Amino acid sequence: MGLPALEFSDSFLDSPDFRERLKCHEIELERTNKFIKELIKDGNMLISALKSLSAAVQKFSQSLQDFQFECIGDAETDDEINIAQSLKEFSQLLNTVEEERRRLIQNADDVLITPLEKFRKEQIGAAKEGKKKFDKETEKYYTVLEKHLSLSSRKKESLLQEADTQINKERQIFYDASLEYVFKIQEVQERKKFEFVEPLLAFLQGLFTFYHEGYELAHEFEPYKQQLQFNLQNTRNNFESTRQEVENLMRRIRSAEQDFKAPGQWTMEGFLYVQEKRPLGCTWSRHYCTYEKGTKMFTMSNSEFKSGGKQVLDLKSCIRRRTDSIDKRFCFDIEVVERHGIITLQALSESNRRLWMEAMDGKEPVRATAHGLKNYLRFINNPYNRSFLKMSDDQNYRVCAVHALVHKLPDKNKEMLDILIKHLHKNLMTVSNLGVIFGPTLMRSQEETVAAMMNIKFQNIVVEILIENYDKIFHQAPDPNIPLPQPQSRASARRSKAICLSSGSRKSRGLYPPTLCLADADSECLQKQTLVPLLECQPNPFSPSGDTFSSSPSSTPMGSMESLSSHSSEQNKAEALYSCQAEHSHELSFPQGAHFSNVYPSVEPGWLQATYDGKTGLIPENYVAFL
Repeated sequence: MGLPALEFSDSFLDSPDFRERLKCHEIELERTNKFIKELIKDGNMLISALKSLSAAVQKFSQSLQDFQFECIGDAETDDEINIAQSLKEFSQLLNTVEEERRRLIQNADDVLITPLEKFRKEQIGAAKEGKKKFDKETEKYYTVLEKHLSLSSRKKESLLQEADTQINKERQIFYDASLEYVFKIQEVQERKKFEFVEPLLAFLQGLFTFYHEGYELAHEFEPYKQQLQFNLQNTRNNFESTRQEVENLMRRIRSAEQDFKAPGQWTMEGFLYVQEKRPLGCTWSRHYCTYEKGTKMFTMSNSEFKSGGKQVLDLKSCIRRRTDSIDKRFCFDIEVVERHGIITLQALSESNRRLWMEAMDGKEPVRATAHGLKNYLRFINNPYNRSFLKMSDDQNYRVCAVHALVHKLPDKNKEMLDILIKHLHKNLMTVSNLGVIFGPTLMRSQEETVAAMMNIKFQNIVVEILIENYDKIFHQAPDPNIPLPQPQSRASARRSKAICLSSGSRKSRGLYPPTLCLADADSECLQKQTLVPLLECQPNPFSPSGDTFSSSPSSTPMGSMESLSSHSSEQNKAEALYSCQAEHSHELSFPQGAHFSNVYPSVEPGWLQATYDGKTGLIPENYVAFL
């Protein structure tokens, strides 16, 4: 039930019913006043919370802006570039939202707090002041009235008339105060219908404007979100493929011998113990050593990383230390230009010493080690070439460059690649999935390292280009004006120039399928990794039977001595499949078709001891076939 109306005529009567109805209005006015106070308090808390939220979002946005993605490898795919840039896009989006929120916060005080506070002070405050005046005049009027009524009738007429004038004056003042109070208290009740609600409506309008701005930003963000989801899915697919390859590499490394020489900047590196002579004997201290074969630079760094602990030396020679000449195992001696005498070093194991001696062209105490072929295979400059991959960011140039490189392939390779890509072009799978599946297969790196595994993503991109542009690449001639991408040179190459395996009397001994040589008249040999190595099947010079190249460990020239276990001691005759020129005095030179007798396995892996033309020496195992 609503408040009763207050009639102005009732102010003259000032009846108990009038006073009761007036009290109802006063109670409602006080309740409204308290409510507005609480609302202003809650509004200030809301504004403070919005300010704190805005500050937190801005800090979060700044963190996204400052973070920089670092991907493995020296180049990034388009997917990786977009993903790395996404954090800055998120930051910019949040900043745009926060700009609208800051406007909401700035306007909140003007549209909500100030109007409510003004209504409470000016309107409700004025009504309270009217009540005070009304109560004061009521008390004064009824006091004067009581005195007036207590006057005796025997008083002089002039005194009675003066008293009547005084009471009439006080009655009029009381009536005026009552009328003004009744008017004001009802005016406040009517004003609160709009002056109280309008600020709340204005604040909600600002809030809805903020939300609408967020909706508009979300709508504009939708295309970018879809593209980013596509980039994320491609990256996830690449990750699954790369992860499997890396896990396989990890398992192979784990199953291999501990002293494994991984590809790196140096020809050889690792910890060695150095003998240091003292007045009362000698001590052994651990140093981290590196060796660069091209410059013969040998460095030793104290393992405790003390200042000035690095020594750079120029190697002169390396000789294995006899076991009976020292009470330590796995030792070898080196001579350097900067010092007189020898430096005795201790490796971590026998196989580790062998790797150091091979890197330094070390010699045996009696005879030199047959290391020519092994060093060549180990340190040949045949890195994972990225002619198909190291291209411009321009998509059109990528297609044109791949187009030109495909037409540089041998006819048989190009024909087989045409058949394969044509089949993939008709496949119902997505191009990105086909790239993930066939990229590592068609363009496998020659270095099985984590860094090489991370480049699988570029192999996938090339396969995608081949599939998406099949008709243009295989059925149209390439543009002769398009410059071909050049192989990326390594800052720490082990050789100063490329080695051409087509020259000389020896056959190619690569550990991997033969590389594609696109040499011209002015260059010795431009080594490029063939796009489809599995399509270029040639006889394997390491196999006595001339079989096609196999990736099994037993078919590699670095295989163990177990590969000779099938030949009994009675099979001691062999025939030369290729001619060979000795590089050391303990090796044999022989022509193709030469016959050997007394053929036995040597202690050197990959070599045999045999007799030819009255001389006994070492011959390469994969240059002969047993008779």
